[in-house]
Amino acid sequence: MQLDNQSHGLATLSKTTKIIIQNDYLQQVQRRFAIATIIIPLIGTMIALKFAWDFGINLMELALLLVFWFLTMVGGITVGFHRVLSHCTFKTHPSVRVGLAILGSMAAQGPVINWVSNHRRHHQYSDQIGDTHSPNLHQGGFWGRLNGIWYSHIGWMLNCEITNSTVFAKDLLQDPVIKKVNQQYLVLVFLGLLIPAILGGLLSGTWIGIWQGLLWGGLVRIFVVHHLTWTINSISHLYGSRPFNSSEQSTNNVWLAIPTGGEAWHNNHHAFPNSAKFGLQWWQVDLGYWLIHTLEVLGLAWDVKVPTLGMIEAKKTAS
Repeated sequence: MQLDNQSHGLATLSKTTKIIIQNDYLQQVQRRFAIATIIIPLIGTMIALKFAWDFGINLMELALLLVFWFLTMVGGITVGFHRVLSHCTFKTHPSVRVGLAILGSMAAQGPVINWVSNHRRHHQYSDQIGDTHSPNLHQGGFWGRLNGIWYSHIGWMLNCEITNSTVFAKDLLQDPVIKKVNQQYLVLVFLGLLIPAILGGLLSGTWIGIWQGLLWGGLVRIFVVHHLTWTINSISHLYGSRPFNSSEQSTNNVWLAIPTGGEAWHNNHHAFPNSAKFGLQWWQVDLGYWLIHTLEVLGLAWDVKVPTLGMIEAKKTAS
């Protein structure tokens, strides 16, 4: 089986580079958290949809969903966890850096240092043995492709490999403030549920508003942000355009670009991983970069890395 060969290859690789930590207890804990992370938002979303079917949905619920999607998906994940903490694509004030890390934690995708470690590992071994969540390491034609999609989207979390943060995120382990944010992960996830619930109650003036805020601004939002992020692991390494012939199979996917805050310009990102701007063409909407540019105009971001037109054209020519 290809998966067996992959596991054997990863075990051999890990012995050499120590990219994963072997600890049965920690892996069991991580598996429980992974299951809860997948199942609880799903149940909340099903309940919210049932309420919407029976009683309708109003502007408040949609507003809470959109506002907290923007804060956690665009501000927290793509700008915070990804562009500034994983790739250091711009510099910012410590308070802004921590605020983005807090918003990313509220997305409930794992503690910040774990997230960054997994992502940096993905770049180092992208679509090769050692990649955290590649869809391209499974054989077997159609069923192999489906298995790859499942694994890269959700299955990799249930596999419960613990990426070695001392290898991939040593800089963050040495940052006492980011370490504190990392330690307070569960508290921040809870706040990401509590705040929209309180806002729902205040905006509606009813107890049902608290419930609707919890559902739409909390659990539904987490469910949506999760699956949008996970499509970058699965869909954006299988389907889409490849203007740059990068060493892995990343693609640009126009349909996912806006919902993911620009993350779906994924081939662009792999071609220029240290660029703060993922949408490299004028028509490639990149909400994450718009937020970074806004911070730059306000004097809250500087040394923003963006490839020049010459660099882009040279990369295309080289490919």
